[in-house]
Amino acid sequence: MATEKKKKATNSTKSVKKAAPKKASVKKKATPKRKAPVKKVAAKKKSPAEKNIINPADFDSFAKSFAPYKISKTEKYMNKSQKKHFINILNSWKNALDNEQEKTEKLIQQDQSNFPDSLDRASKEEEFMLELRKRERERKLISKIELSLKDIDDDFYGYCETCGVEIGIKRLEARPTATKCIDCKTVDEIKEKQQFG
Repeated sequence: MATEKKKKATNSTKSVKKAAPKKASVKKKATPKRKAPVKKVAAKKKSPAEKNIINPADFDSFAKSFAPYKISKTEKYMNKSQKKHFINILNSWKNALDNEQEKTEKLIQQDQSNFPDSLDRASKEEEFMLELRKRERERKLISKIELSLKDIDDDFYGYCETCGVEIGIKRLEARPTATKCIDCKTVDEIKEKQQFG
């Protein structure tokens, strides 16, 4: 009897479900989806140590730390302000190179360890040789900087040593130790190529 009631109950619910009129499907208006607010990611600030990683032997990267000289039309070539600008660049460059020299000396003095493995010793010596070669080039560059500073004192700086023409502010900012104008330097390079290939 209980099973008959259950059957009747399920049959009656089926009939009720069938008898219920279908509602017309109403399309909901698509609400515009809100985009999540875009968070601006702040640019990663570089630490002062990361900003100051500049190789002074490579003047192109070192020169970016200086503002270019702004020439006025009425200004005379190699006046006091221009000389001051180049003295500042040359002295800063020389000091940076001197600091690199001192770092190398300290590094070599501190790293006098005995290596049990001959390969380790050989690789360390090779590193030192490369570092010393690099420092030798920098020493030559320091002597050129000192000559340029002497030329500023003697009022020869900024003029070509071959023809006496103005070298130009832009060229001197690109290479402060330049002693020849672009034309004389080009001729020298052509002669060098012809001699040495």
